[in-house]
Amino acid sequence: MNRRPLTAALHAKISEQIERTQHLINLVPDNSVAWTPAIPGAWPLGALLGHLLDCLAGFCAALNAAAPASNLAALRDLPVNHACRPAEAAARIAIYQDALDRAFAQVTDEHLGMQIPTVFTKNGELLLTLLLGNLEHLINHKHQLFTYLKMMGVSVGSADLYRFRAD
Repeated sequence: MNRRPLTAALHAKISEQIERTQHLINLVPDNSVAWTPAIPGAWPLGALLGHLLDCLAGFCAALNAAAPASNLAALRDLPVNHACRPAEAAARIAIYQDALDRAFAQVTDEHLGMQIPTVFTKNGELLLTLLLGNLEHLINHKHQLFTYLKMMGVSVGSADLYRFRAD
């Protein structure tokens, strides 16, 4: 009996969103990391790329608490929320994706109901809630990157943002 259908589906959806984020990062002109939209308080593009790393680090932190044998704790030492170039962001995202793949290999559907203490809730949140919250965080900033690219004149459309399914 497969003890992982929900976990496998969640892992696949997270990986899909990471792949689409990576795709958008590959469209960023390397000389544009200082570009900032004409919106008060907006982040420069390089800062957004560094924040996308923080989005992925959040998945790793939650999964490390549920599956410590996956050895994700060392990823905490990697910088996030800093201005970076597309090549650095892409390389780091590949590292996070590999770590997530290792961790998800150890997580079963039963793990999704585990209470994981966080810096925000000492009594913890369900692992599923943490993963869904991190997925929402990633998707929001992926769309922000998409919007930045459009504002910069890069030709992007729905297929760059979503993976369309067909029979």
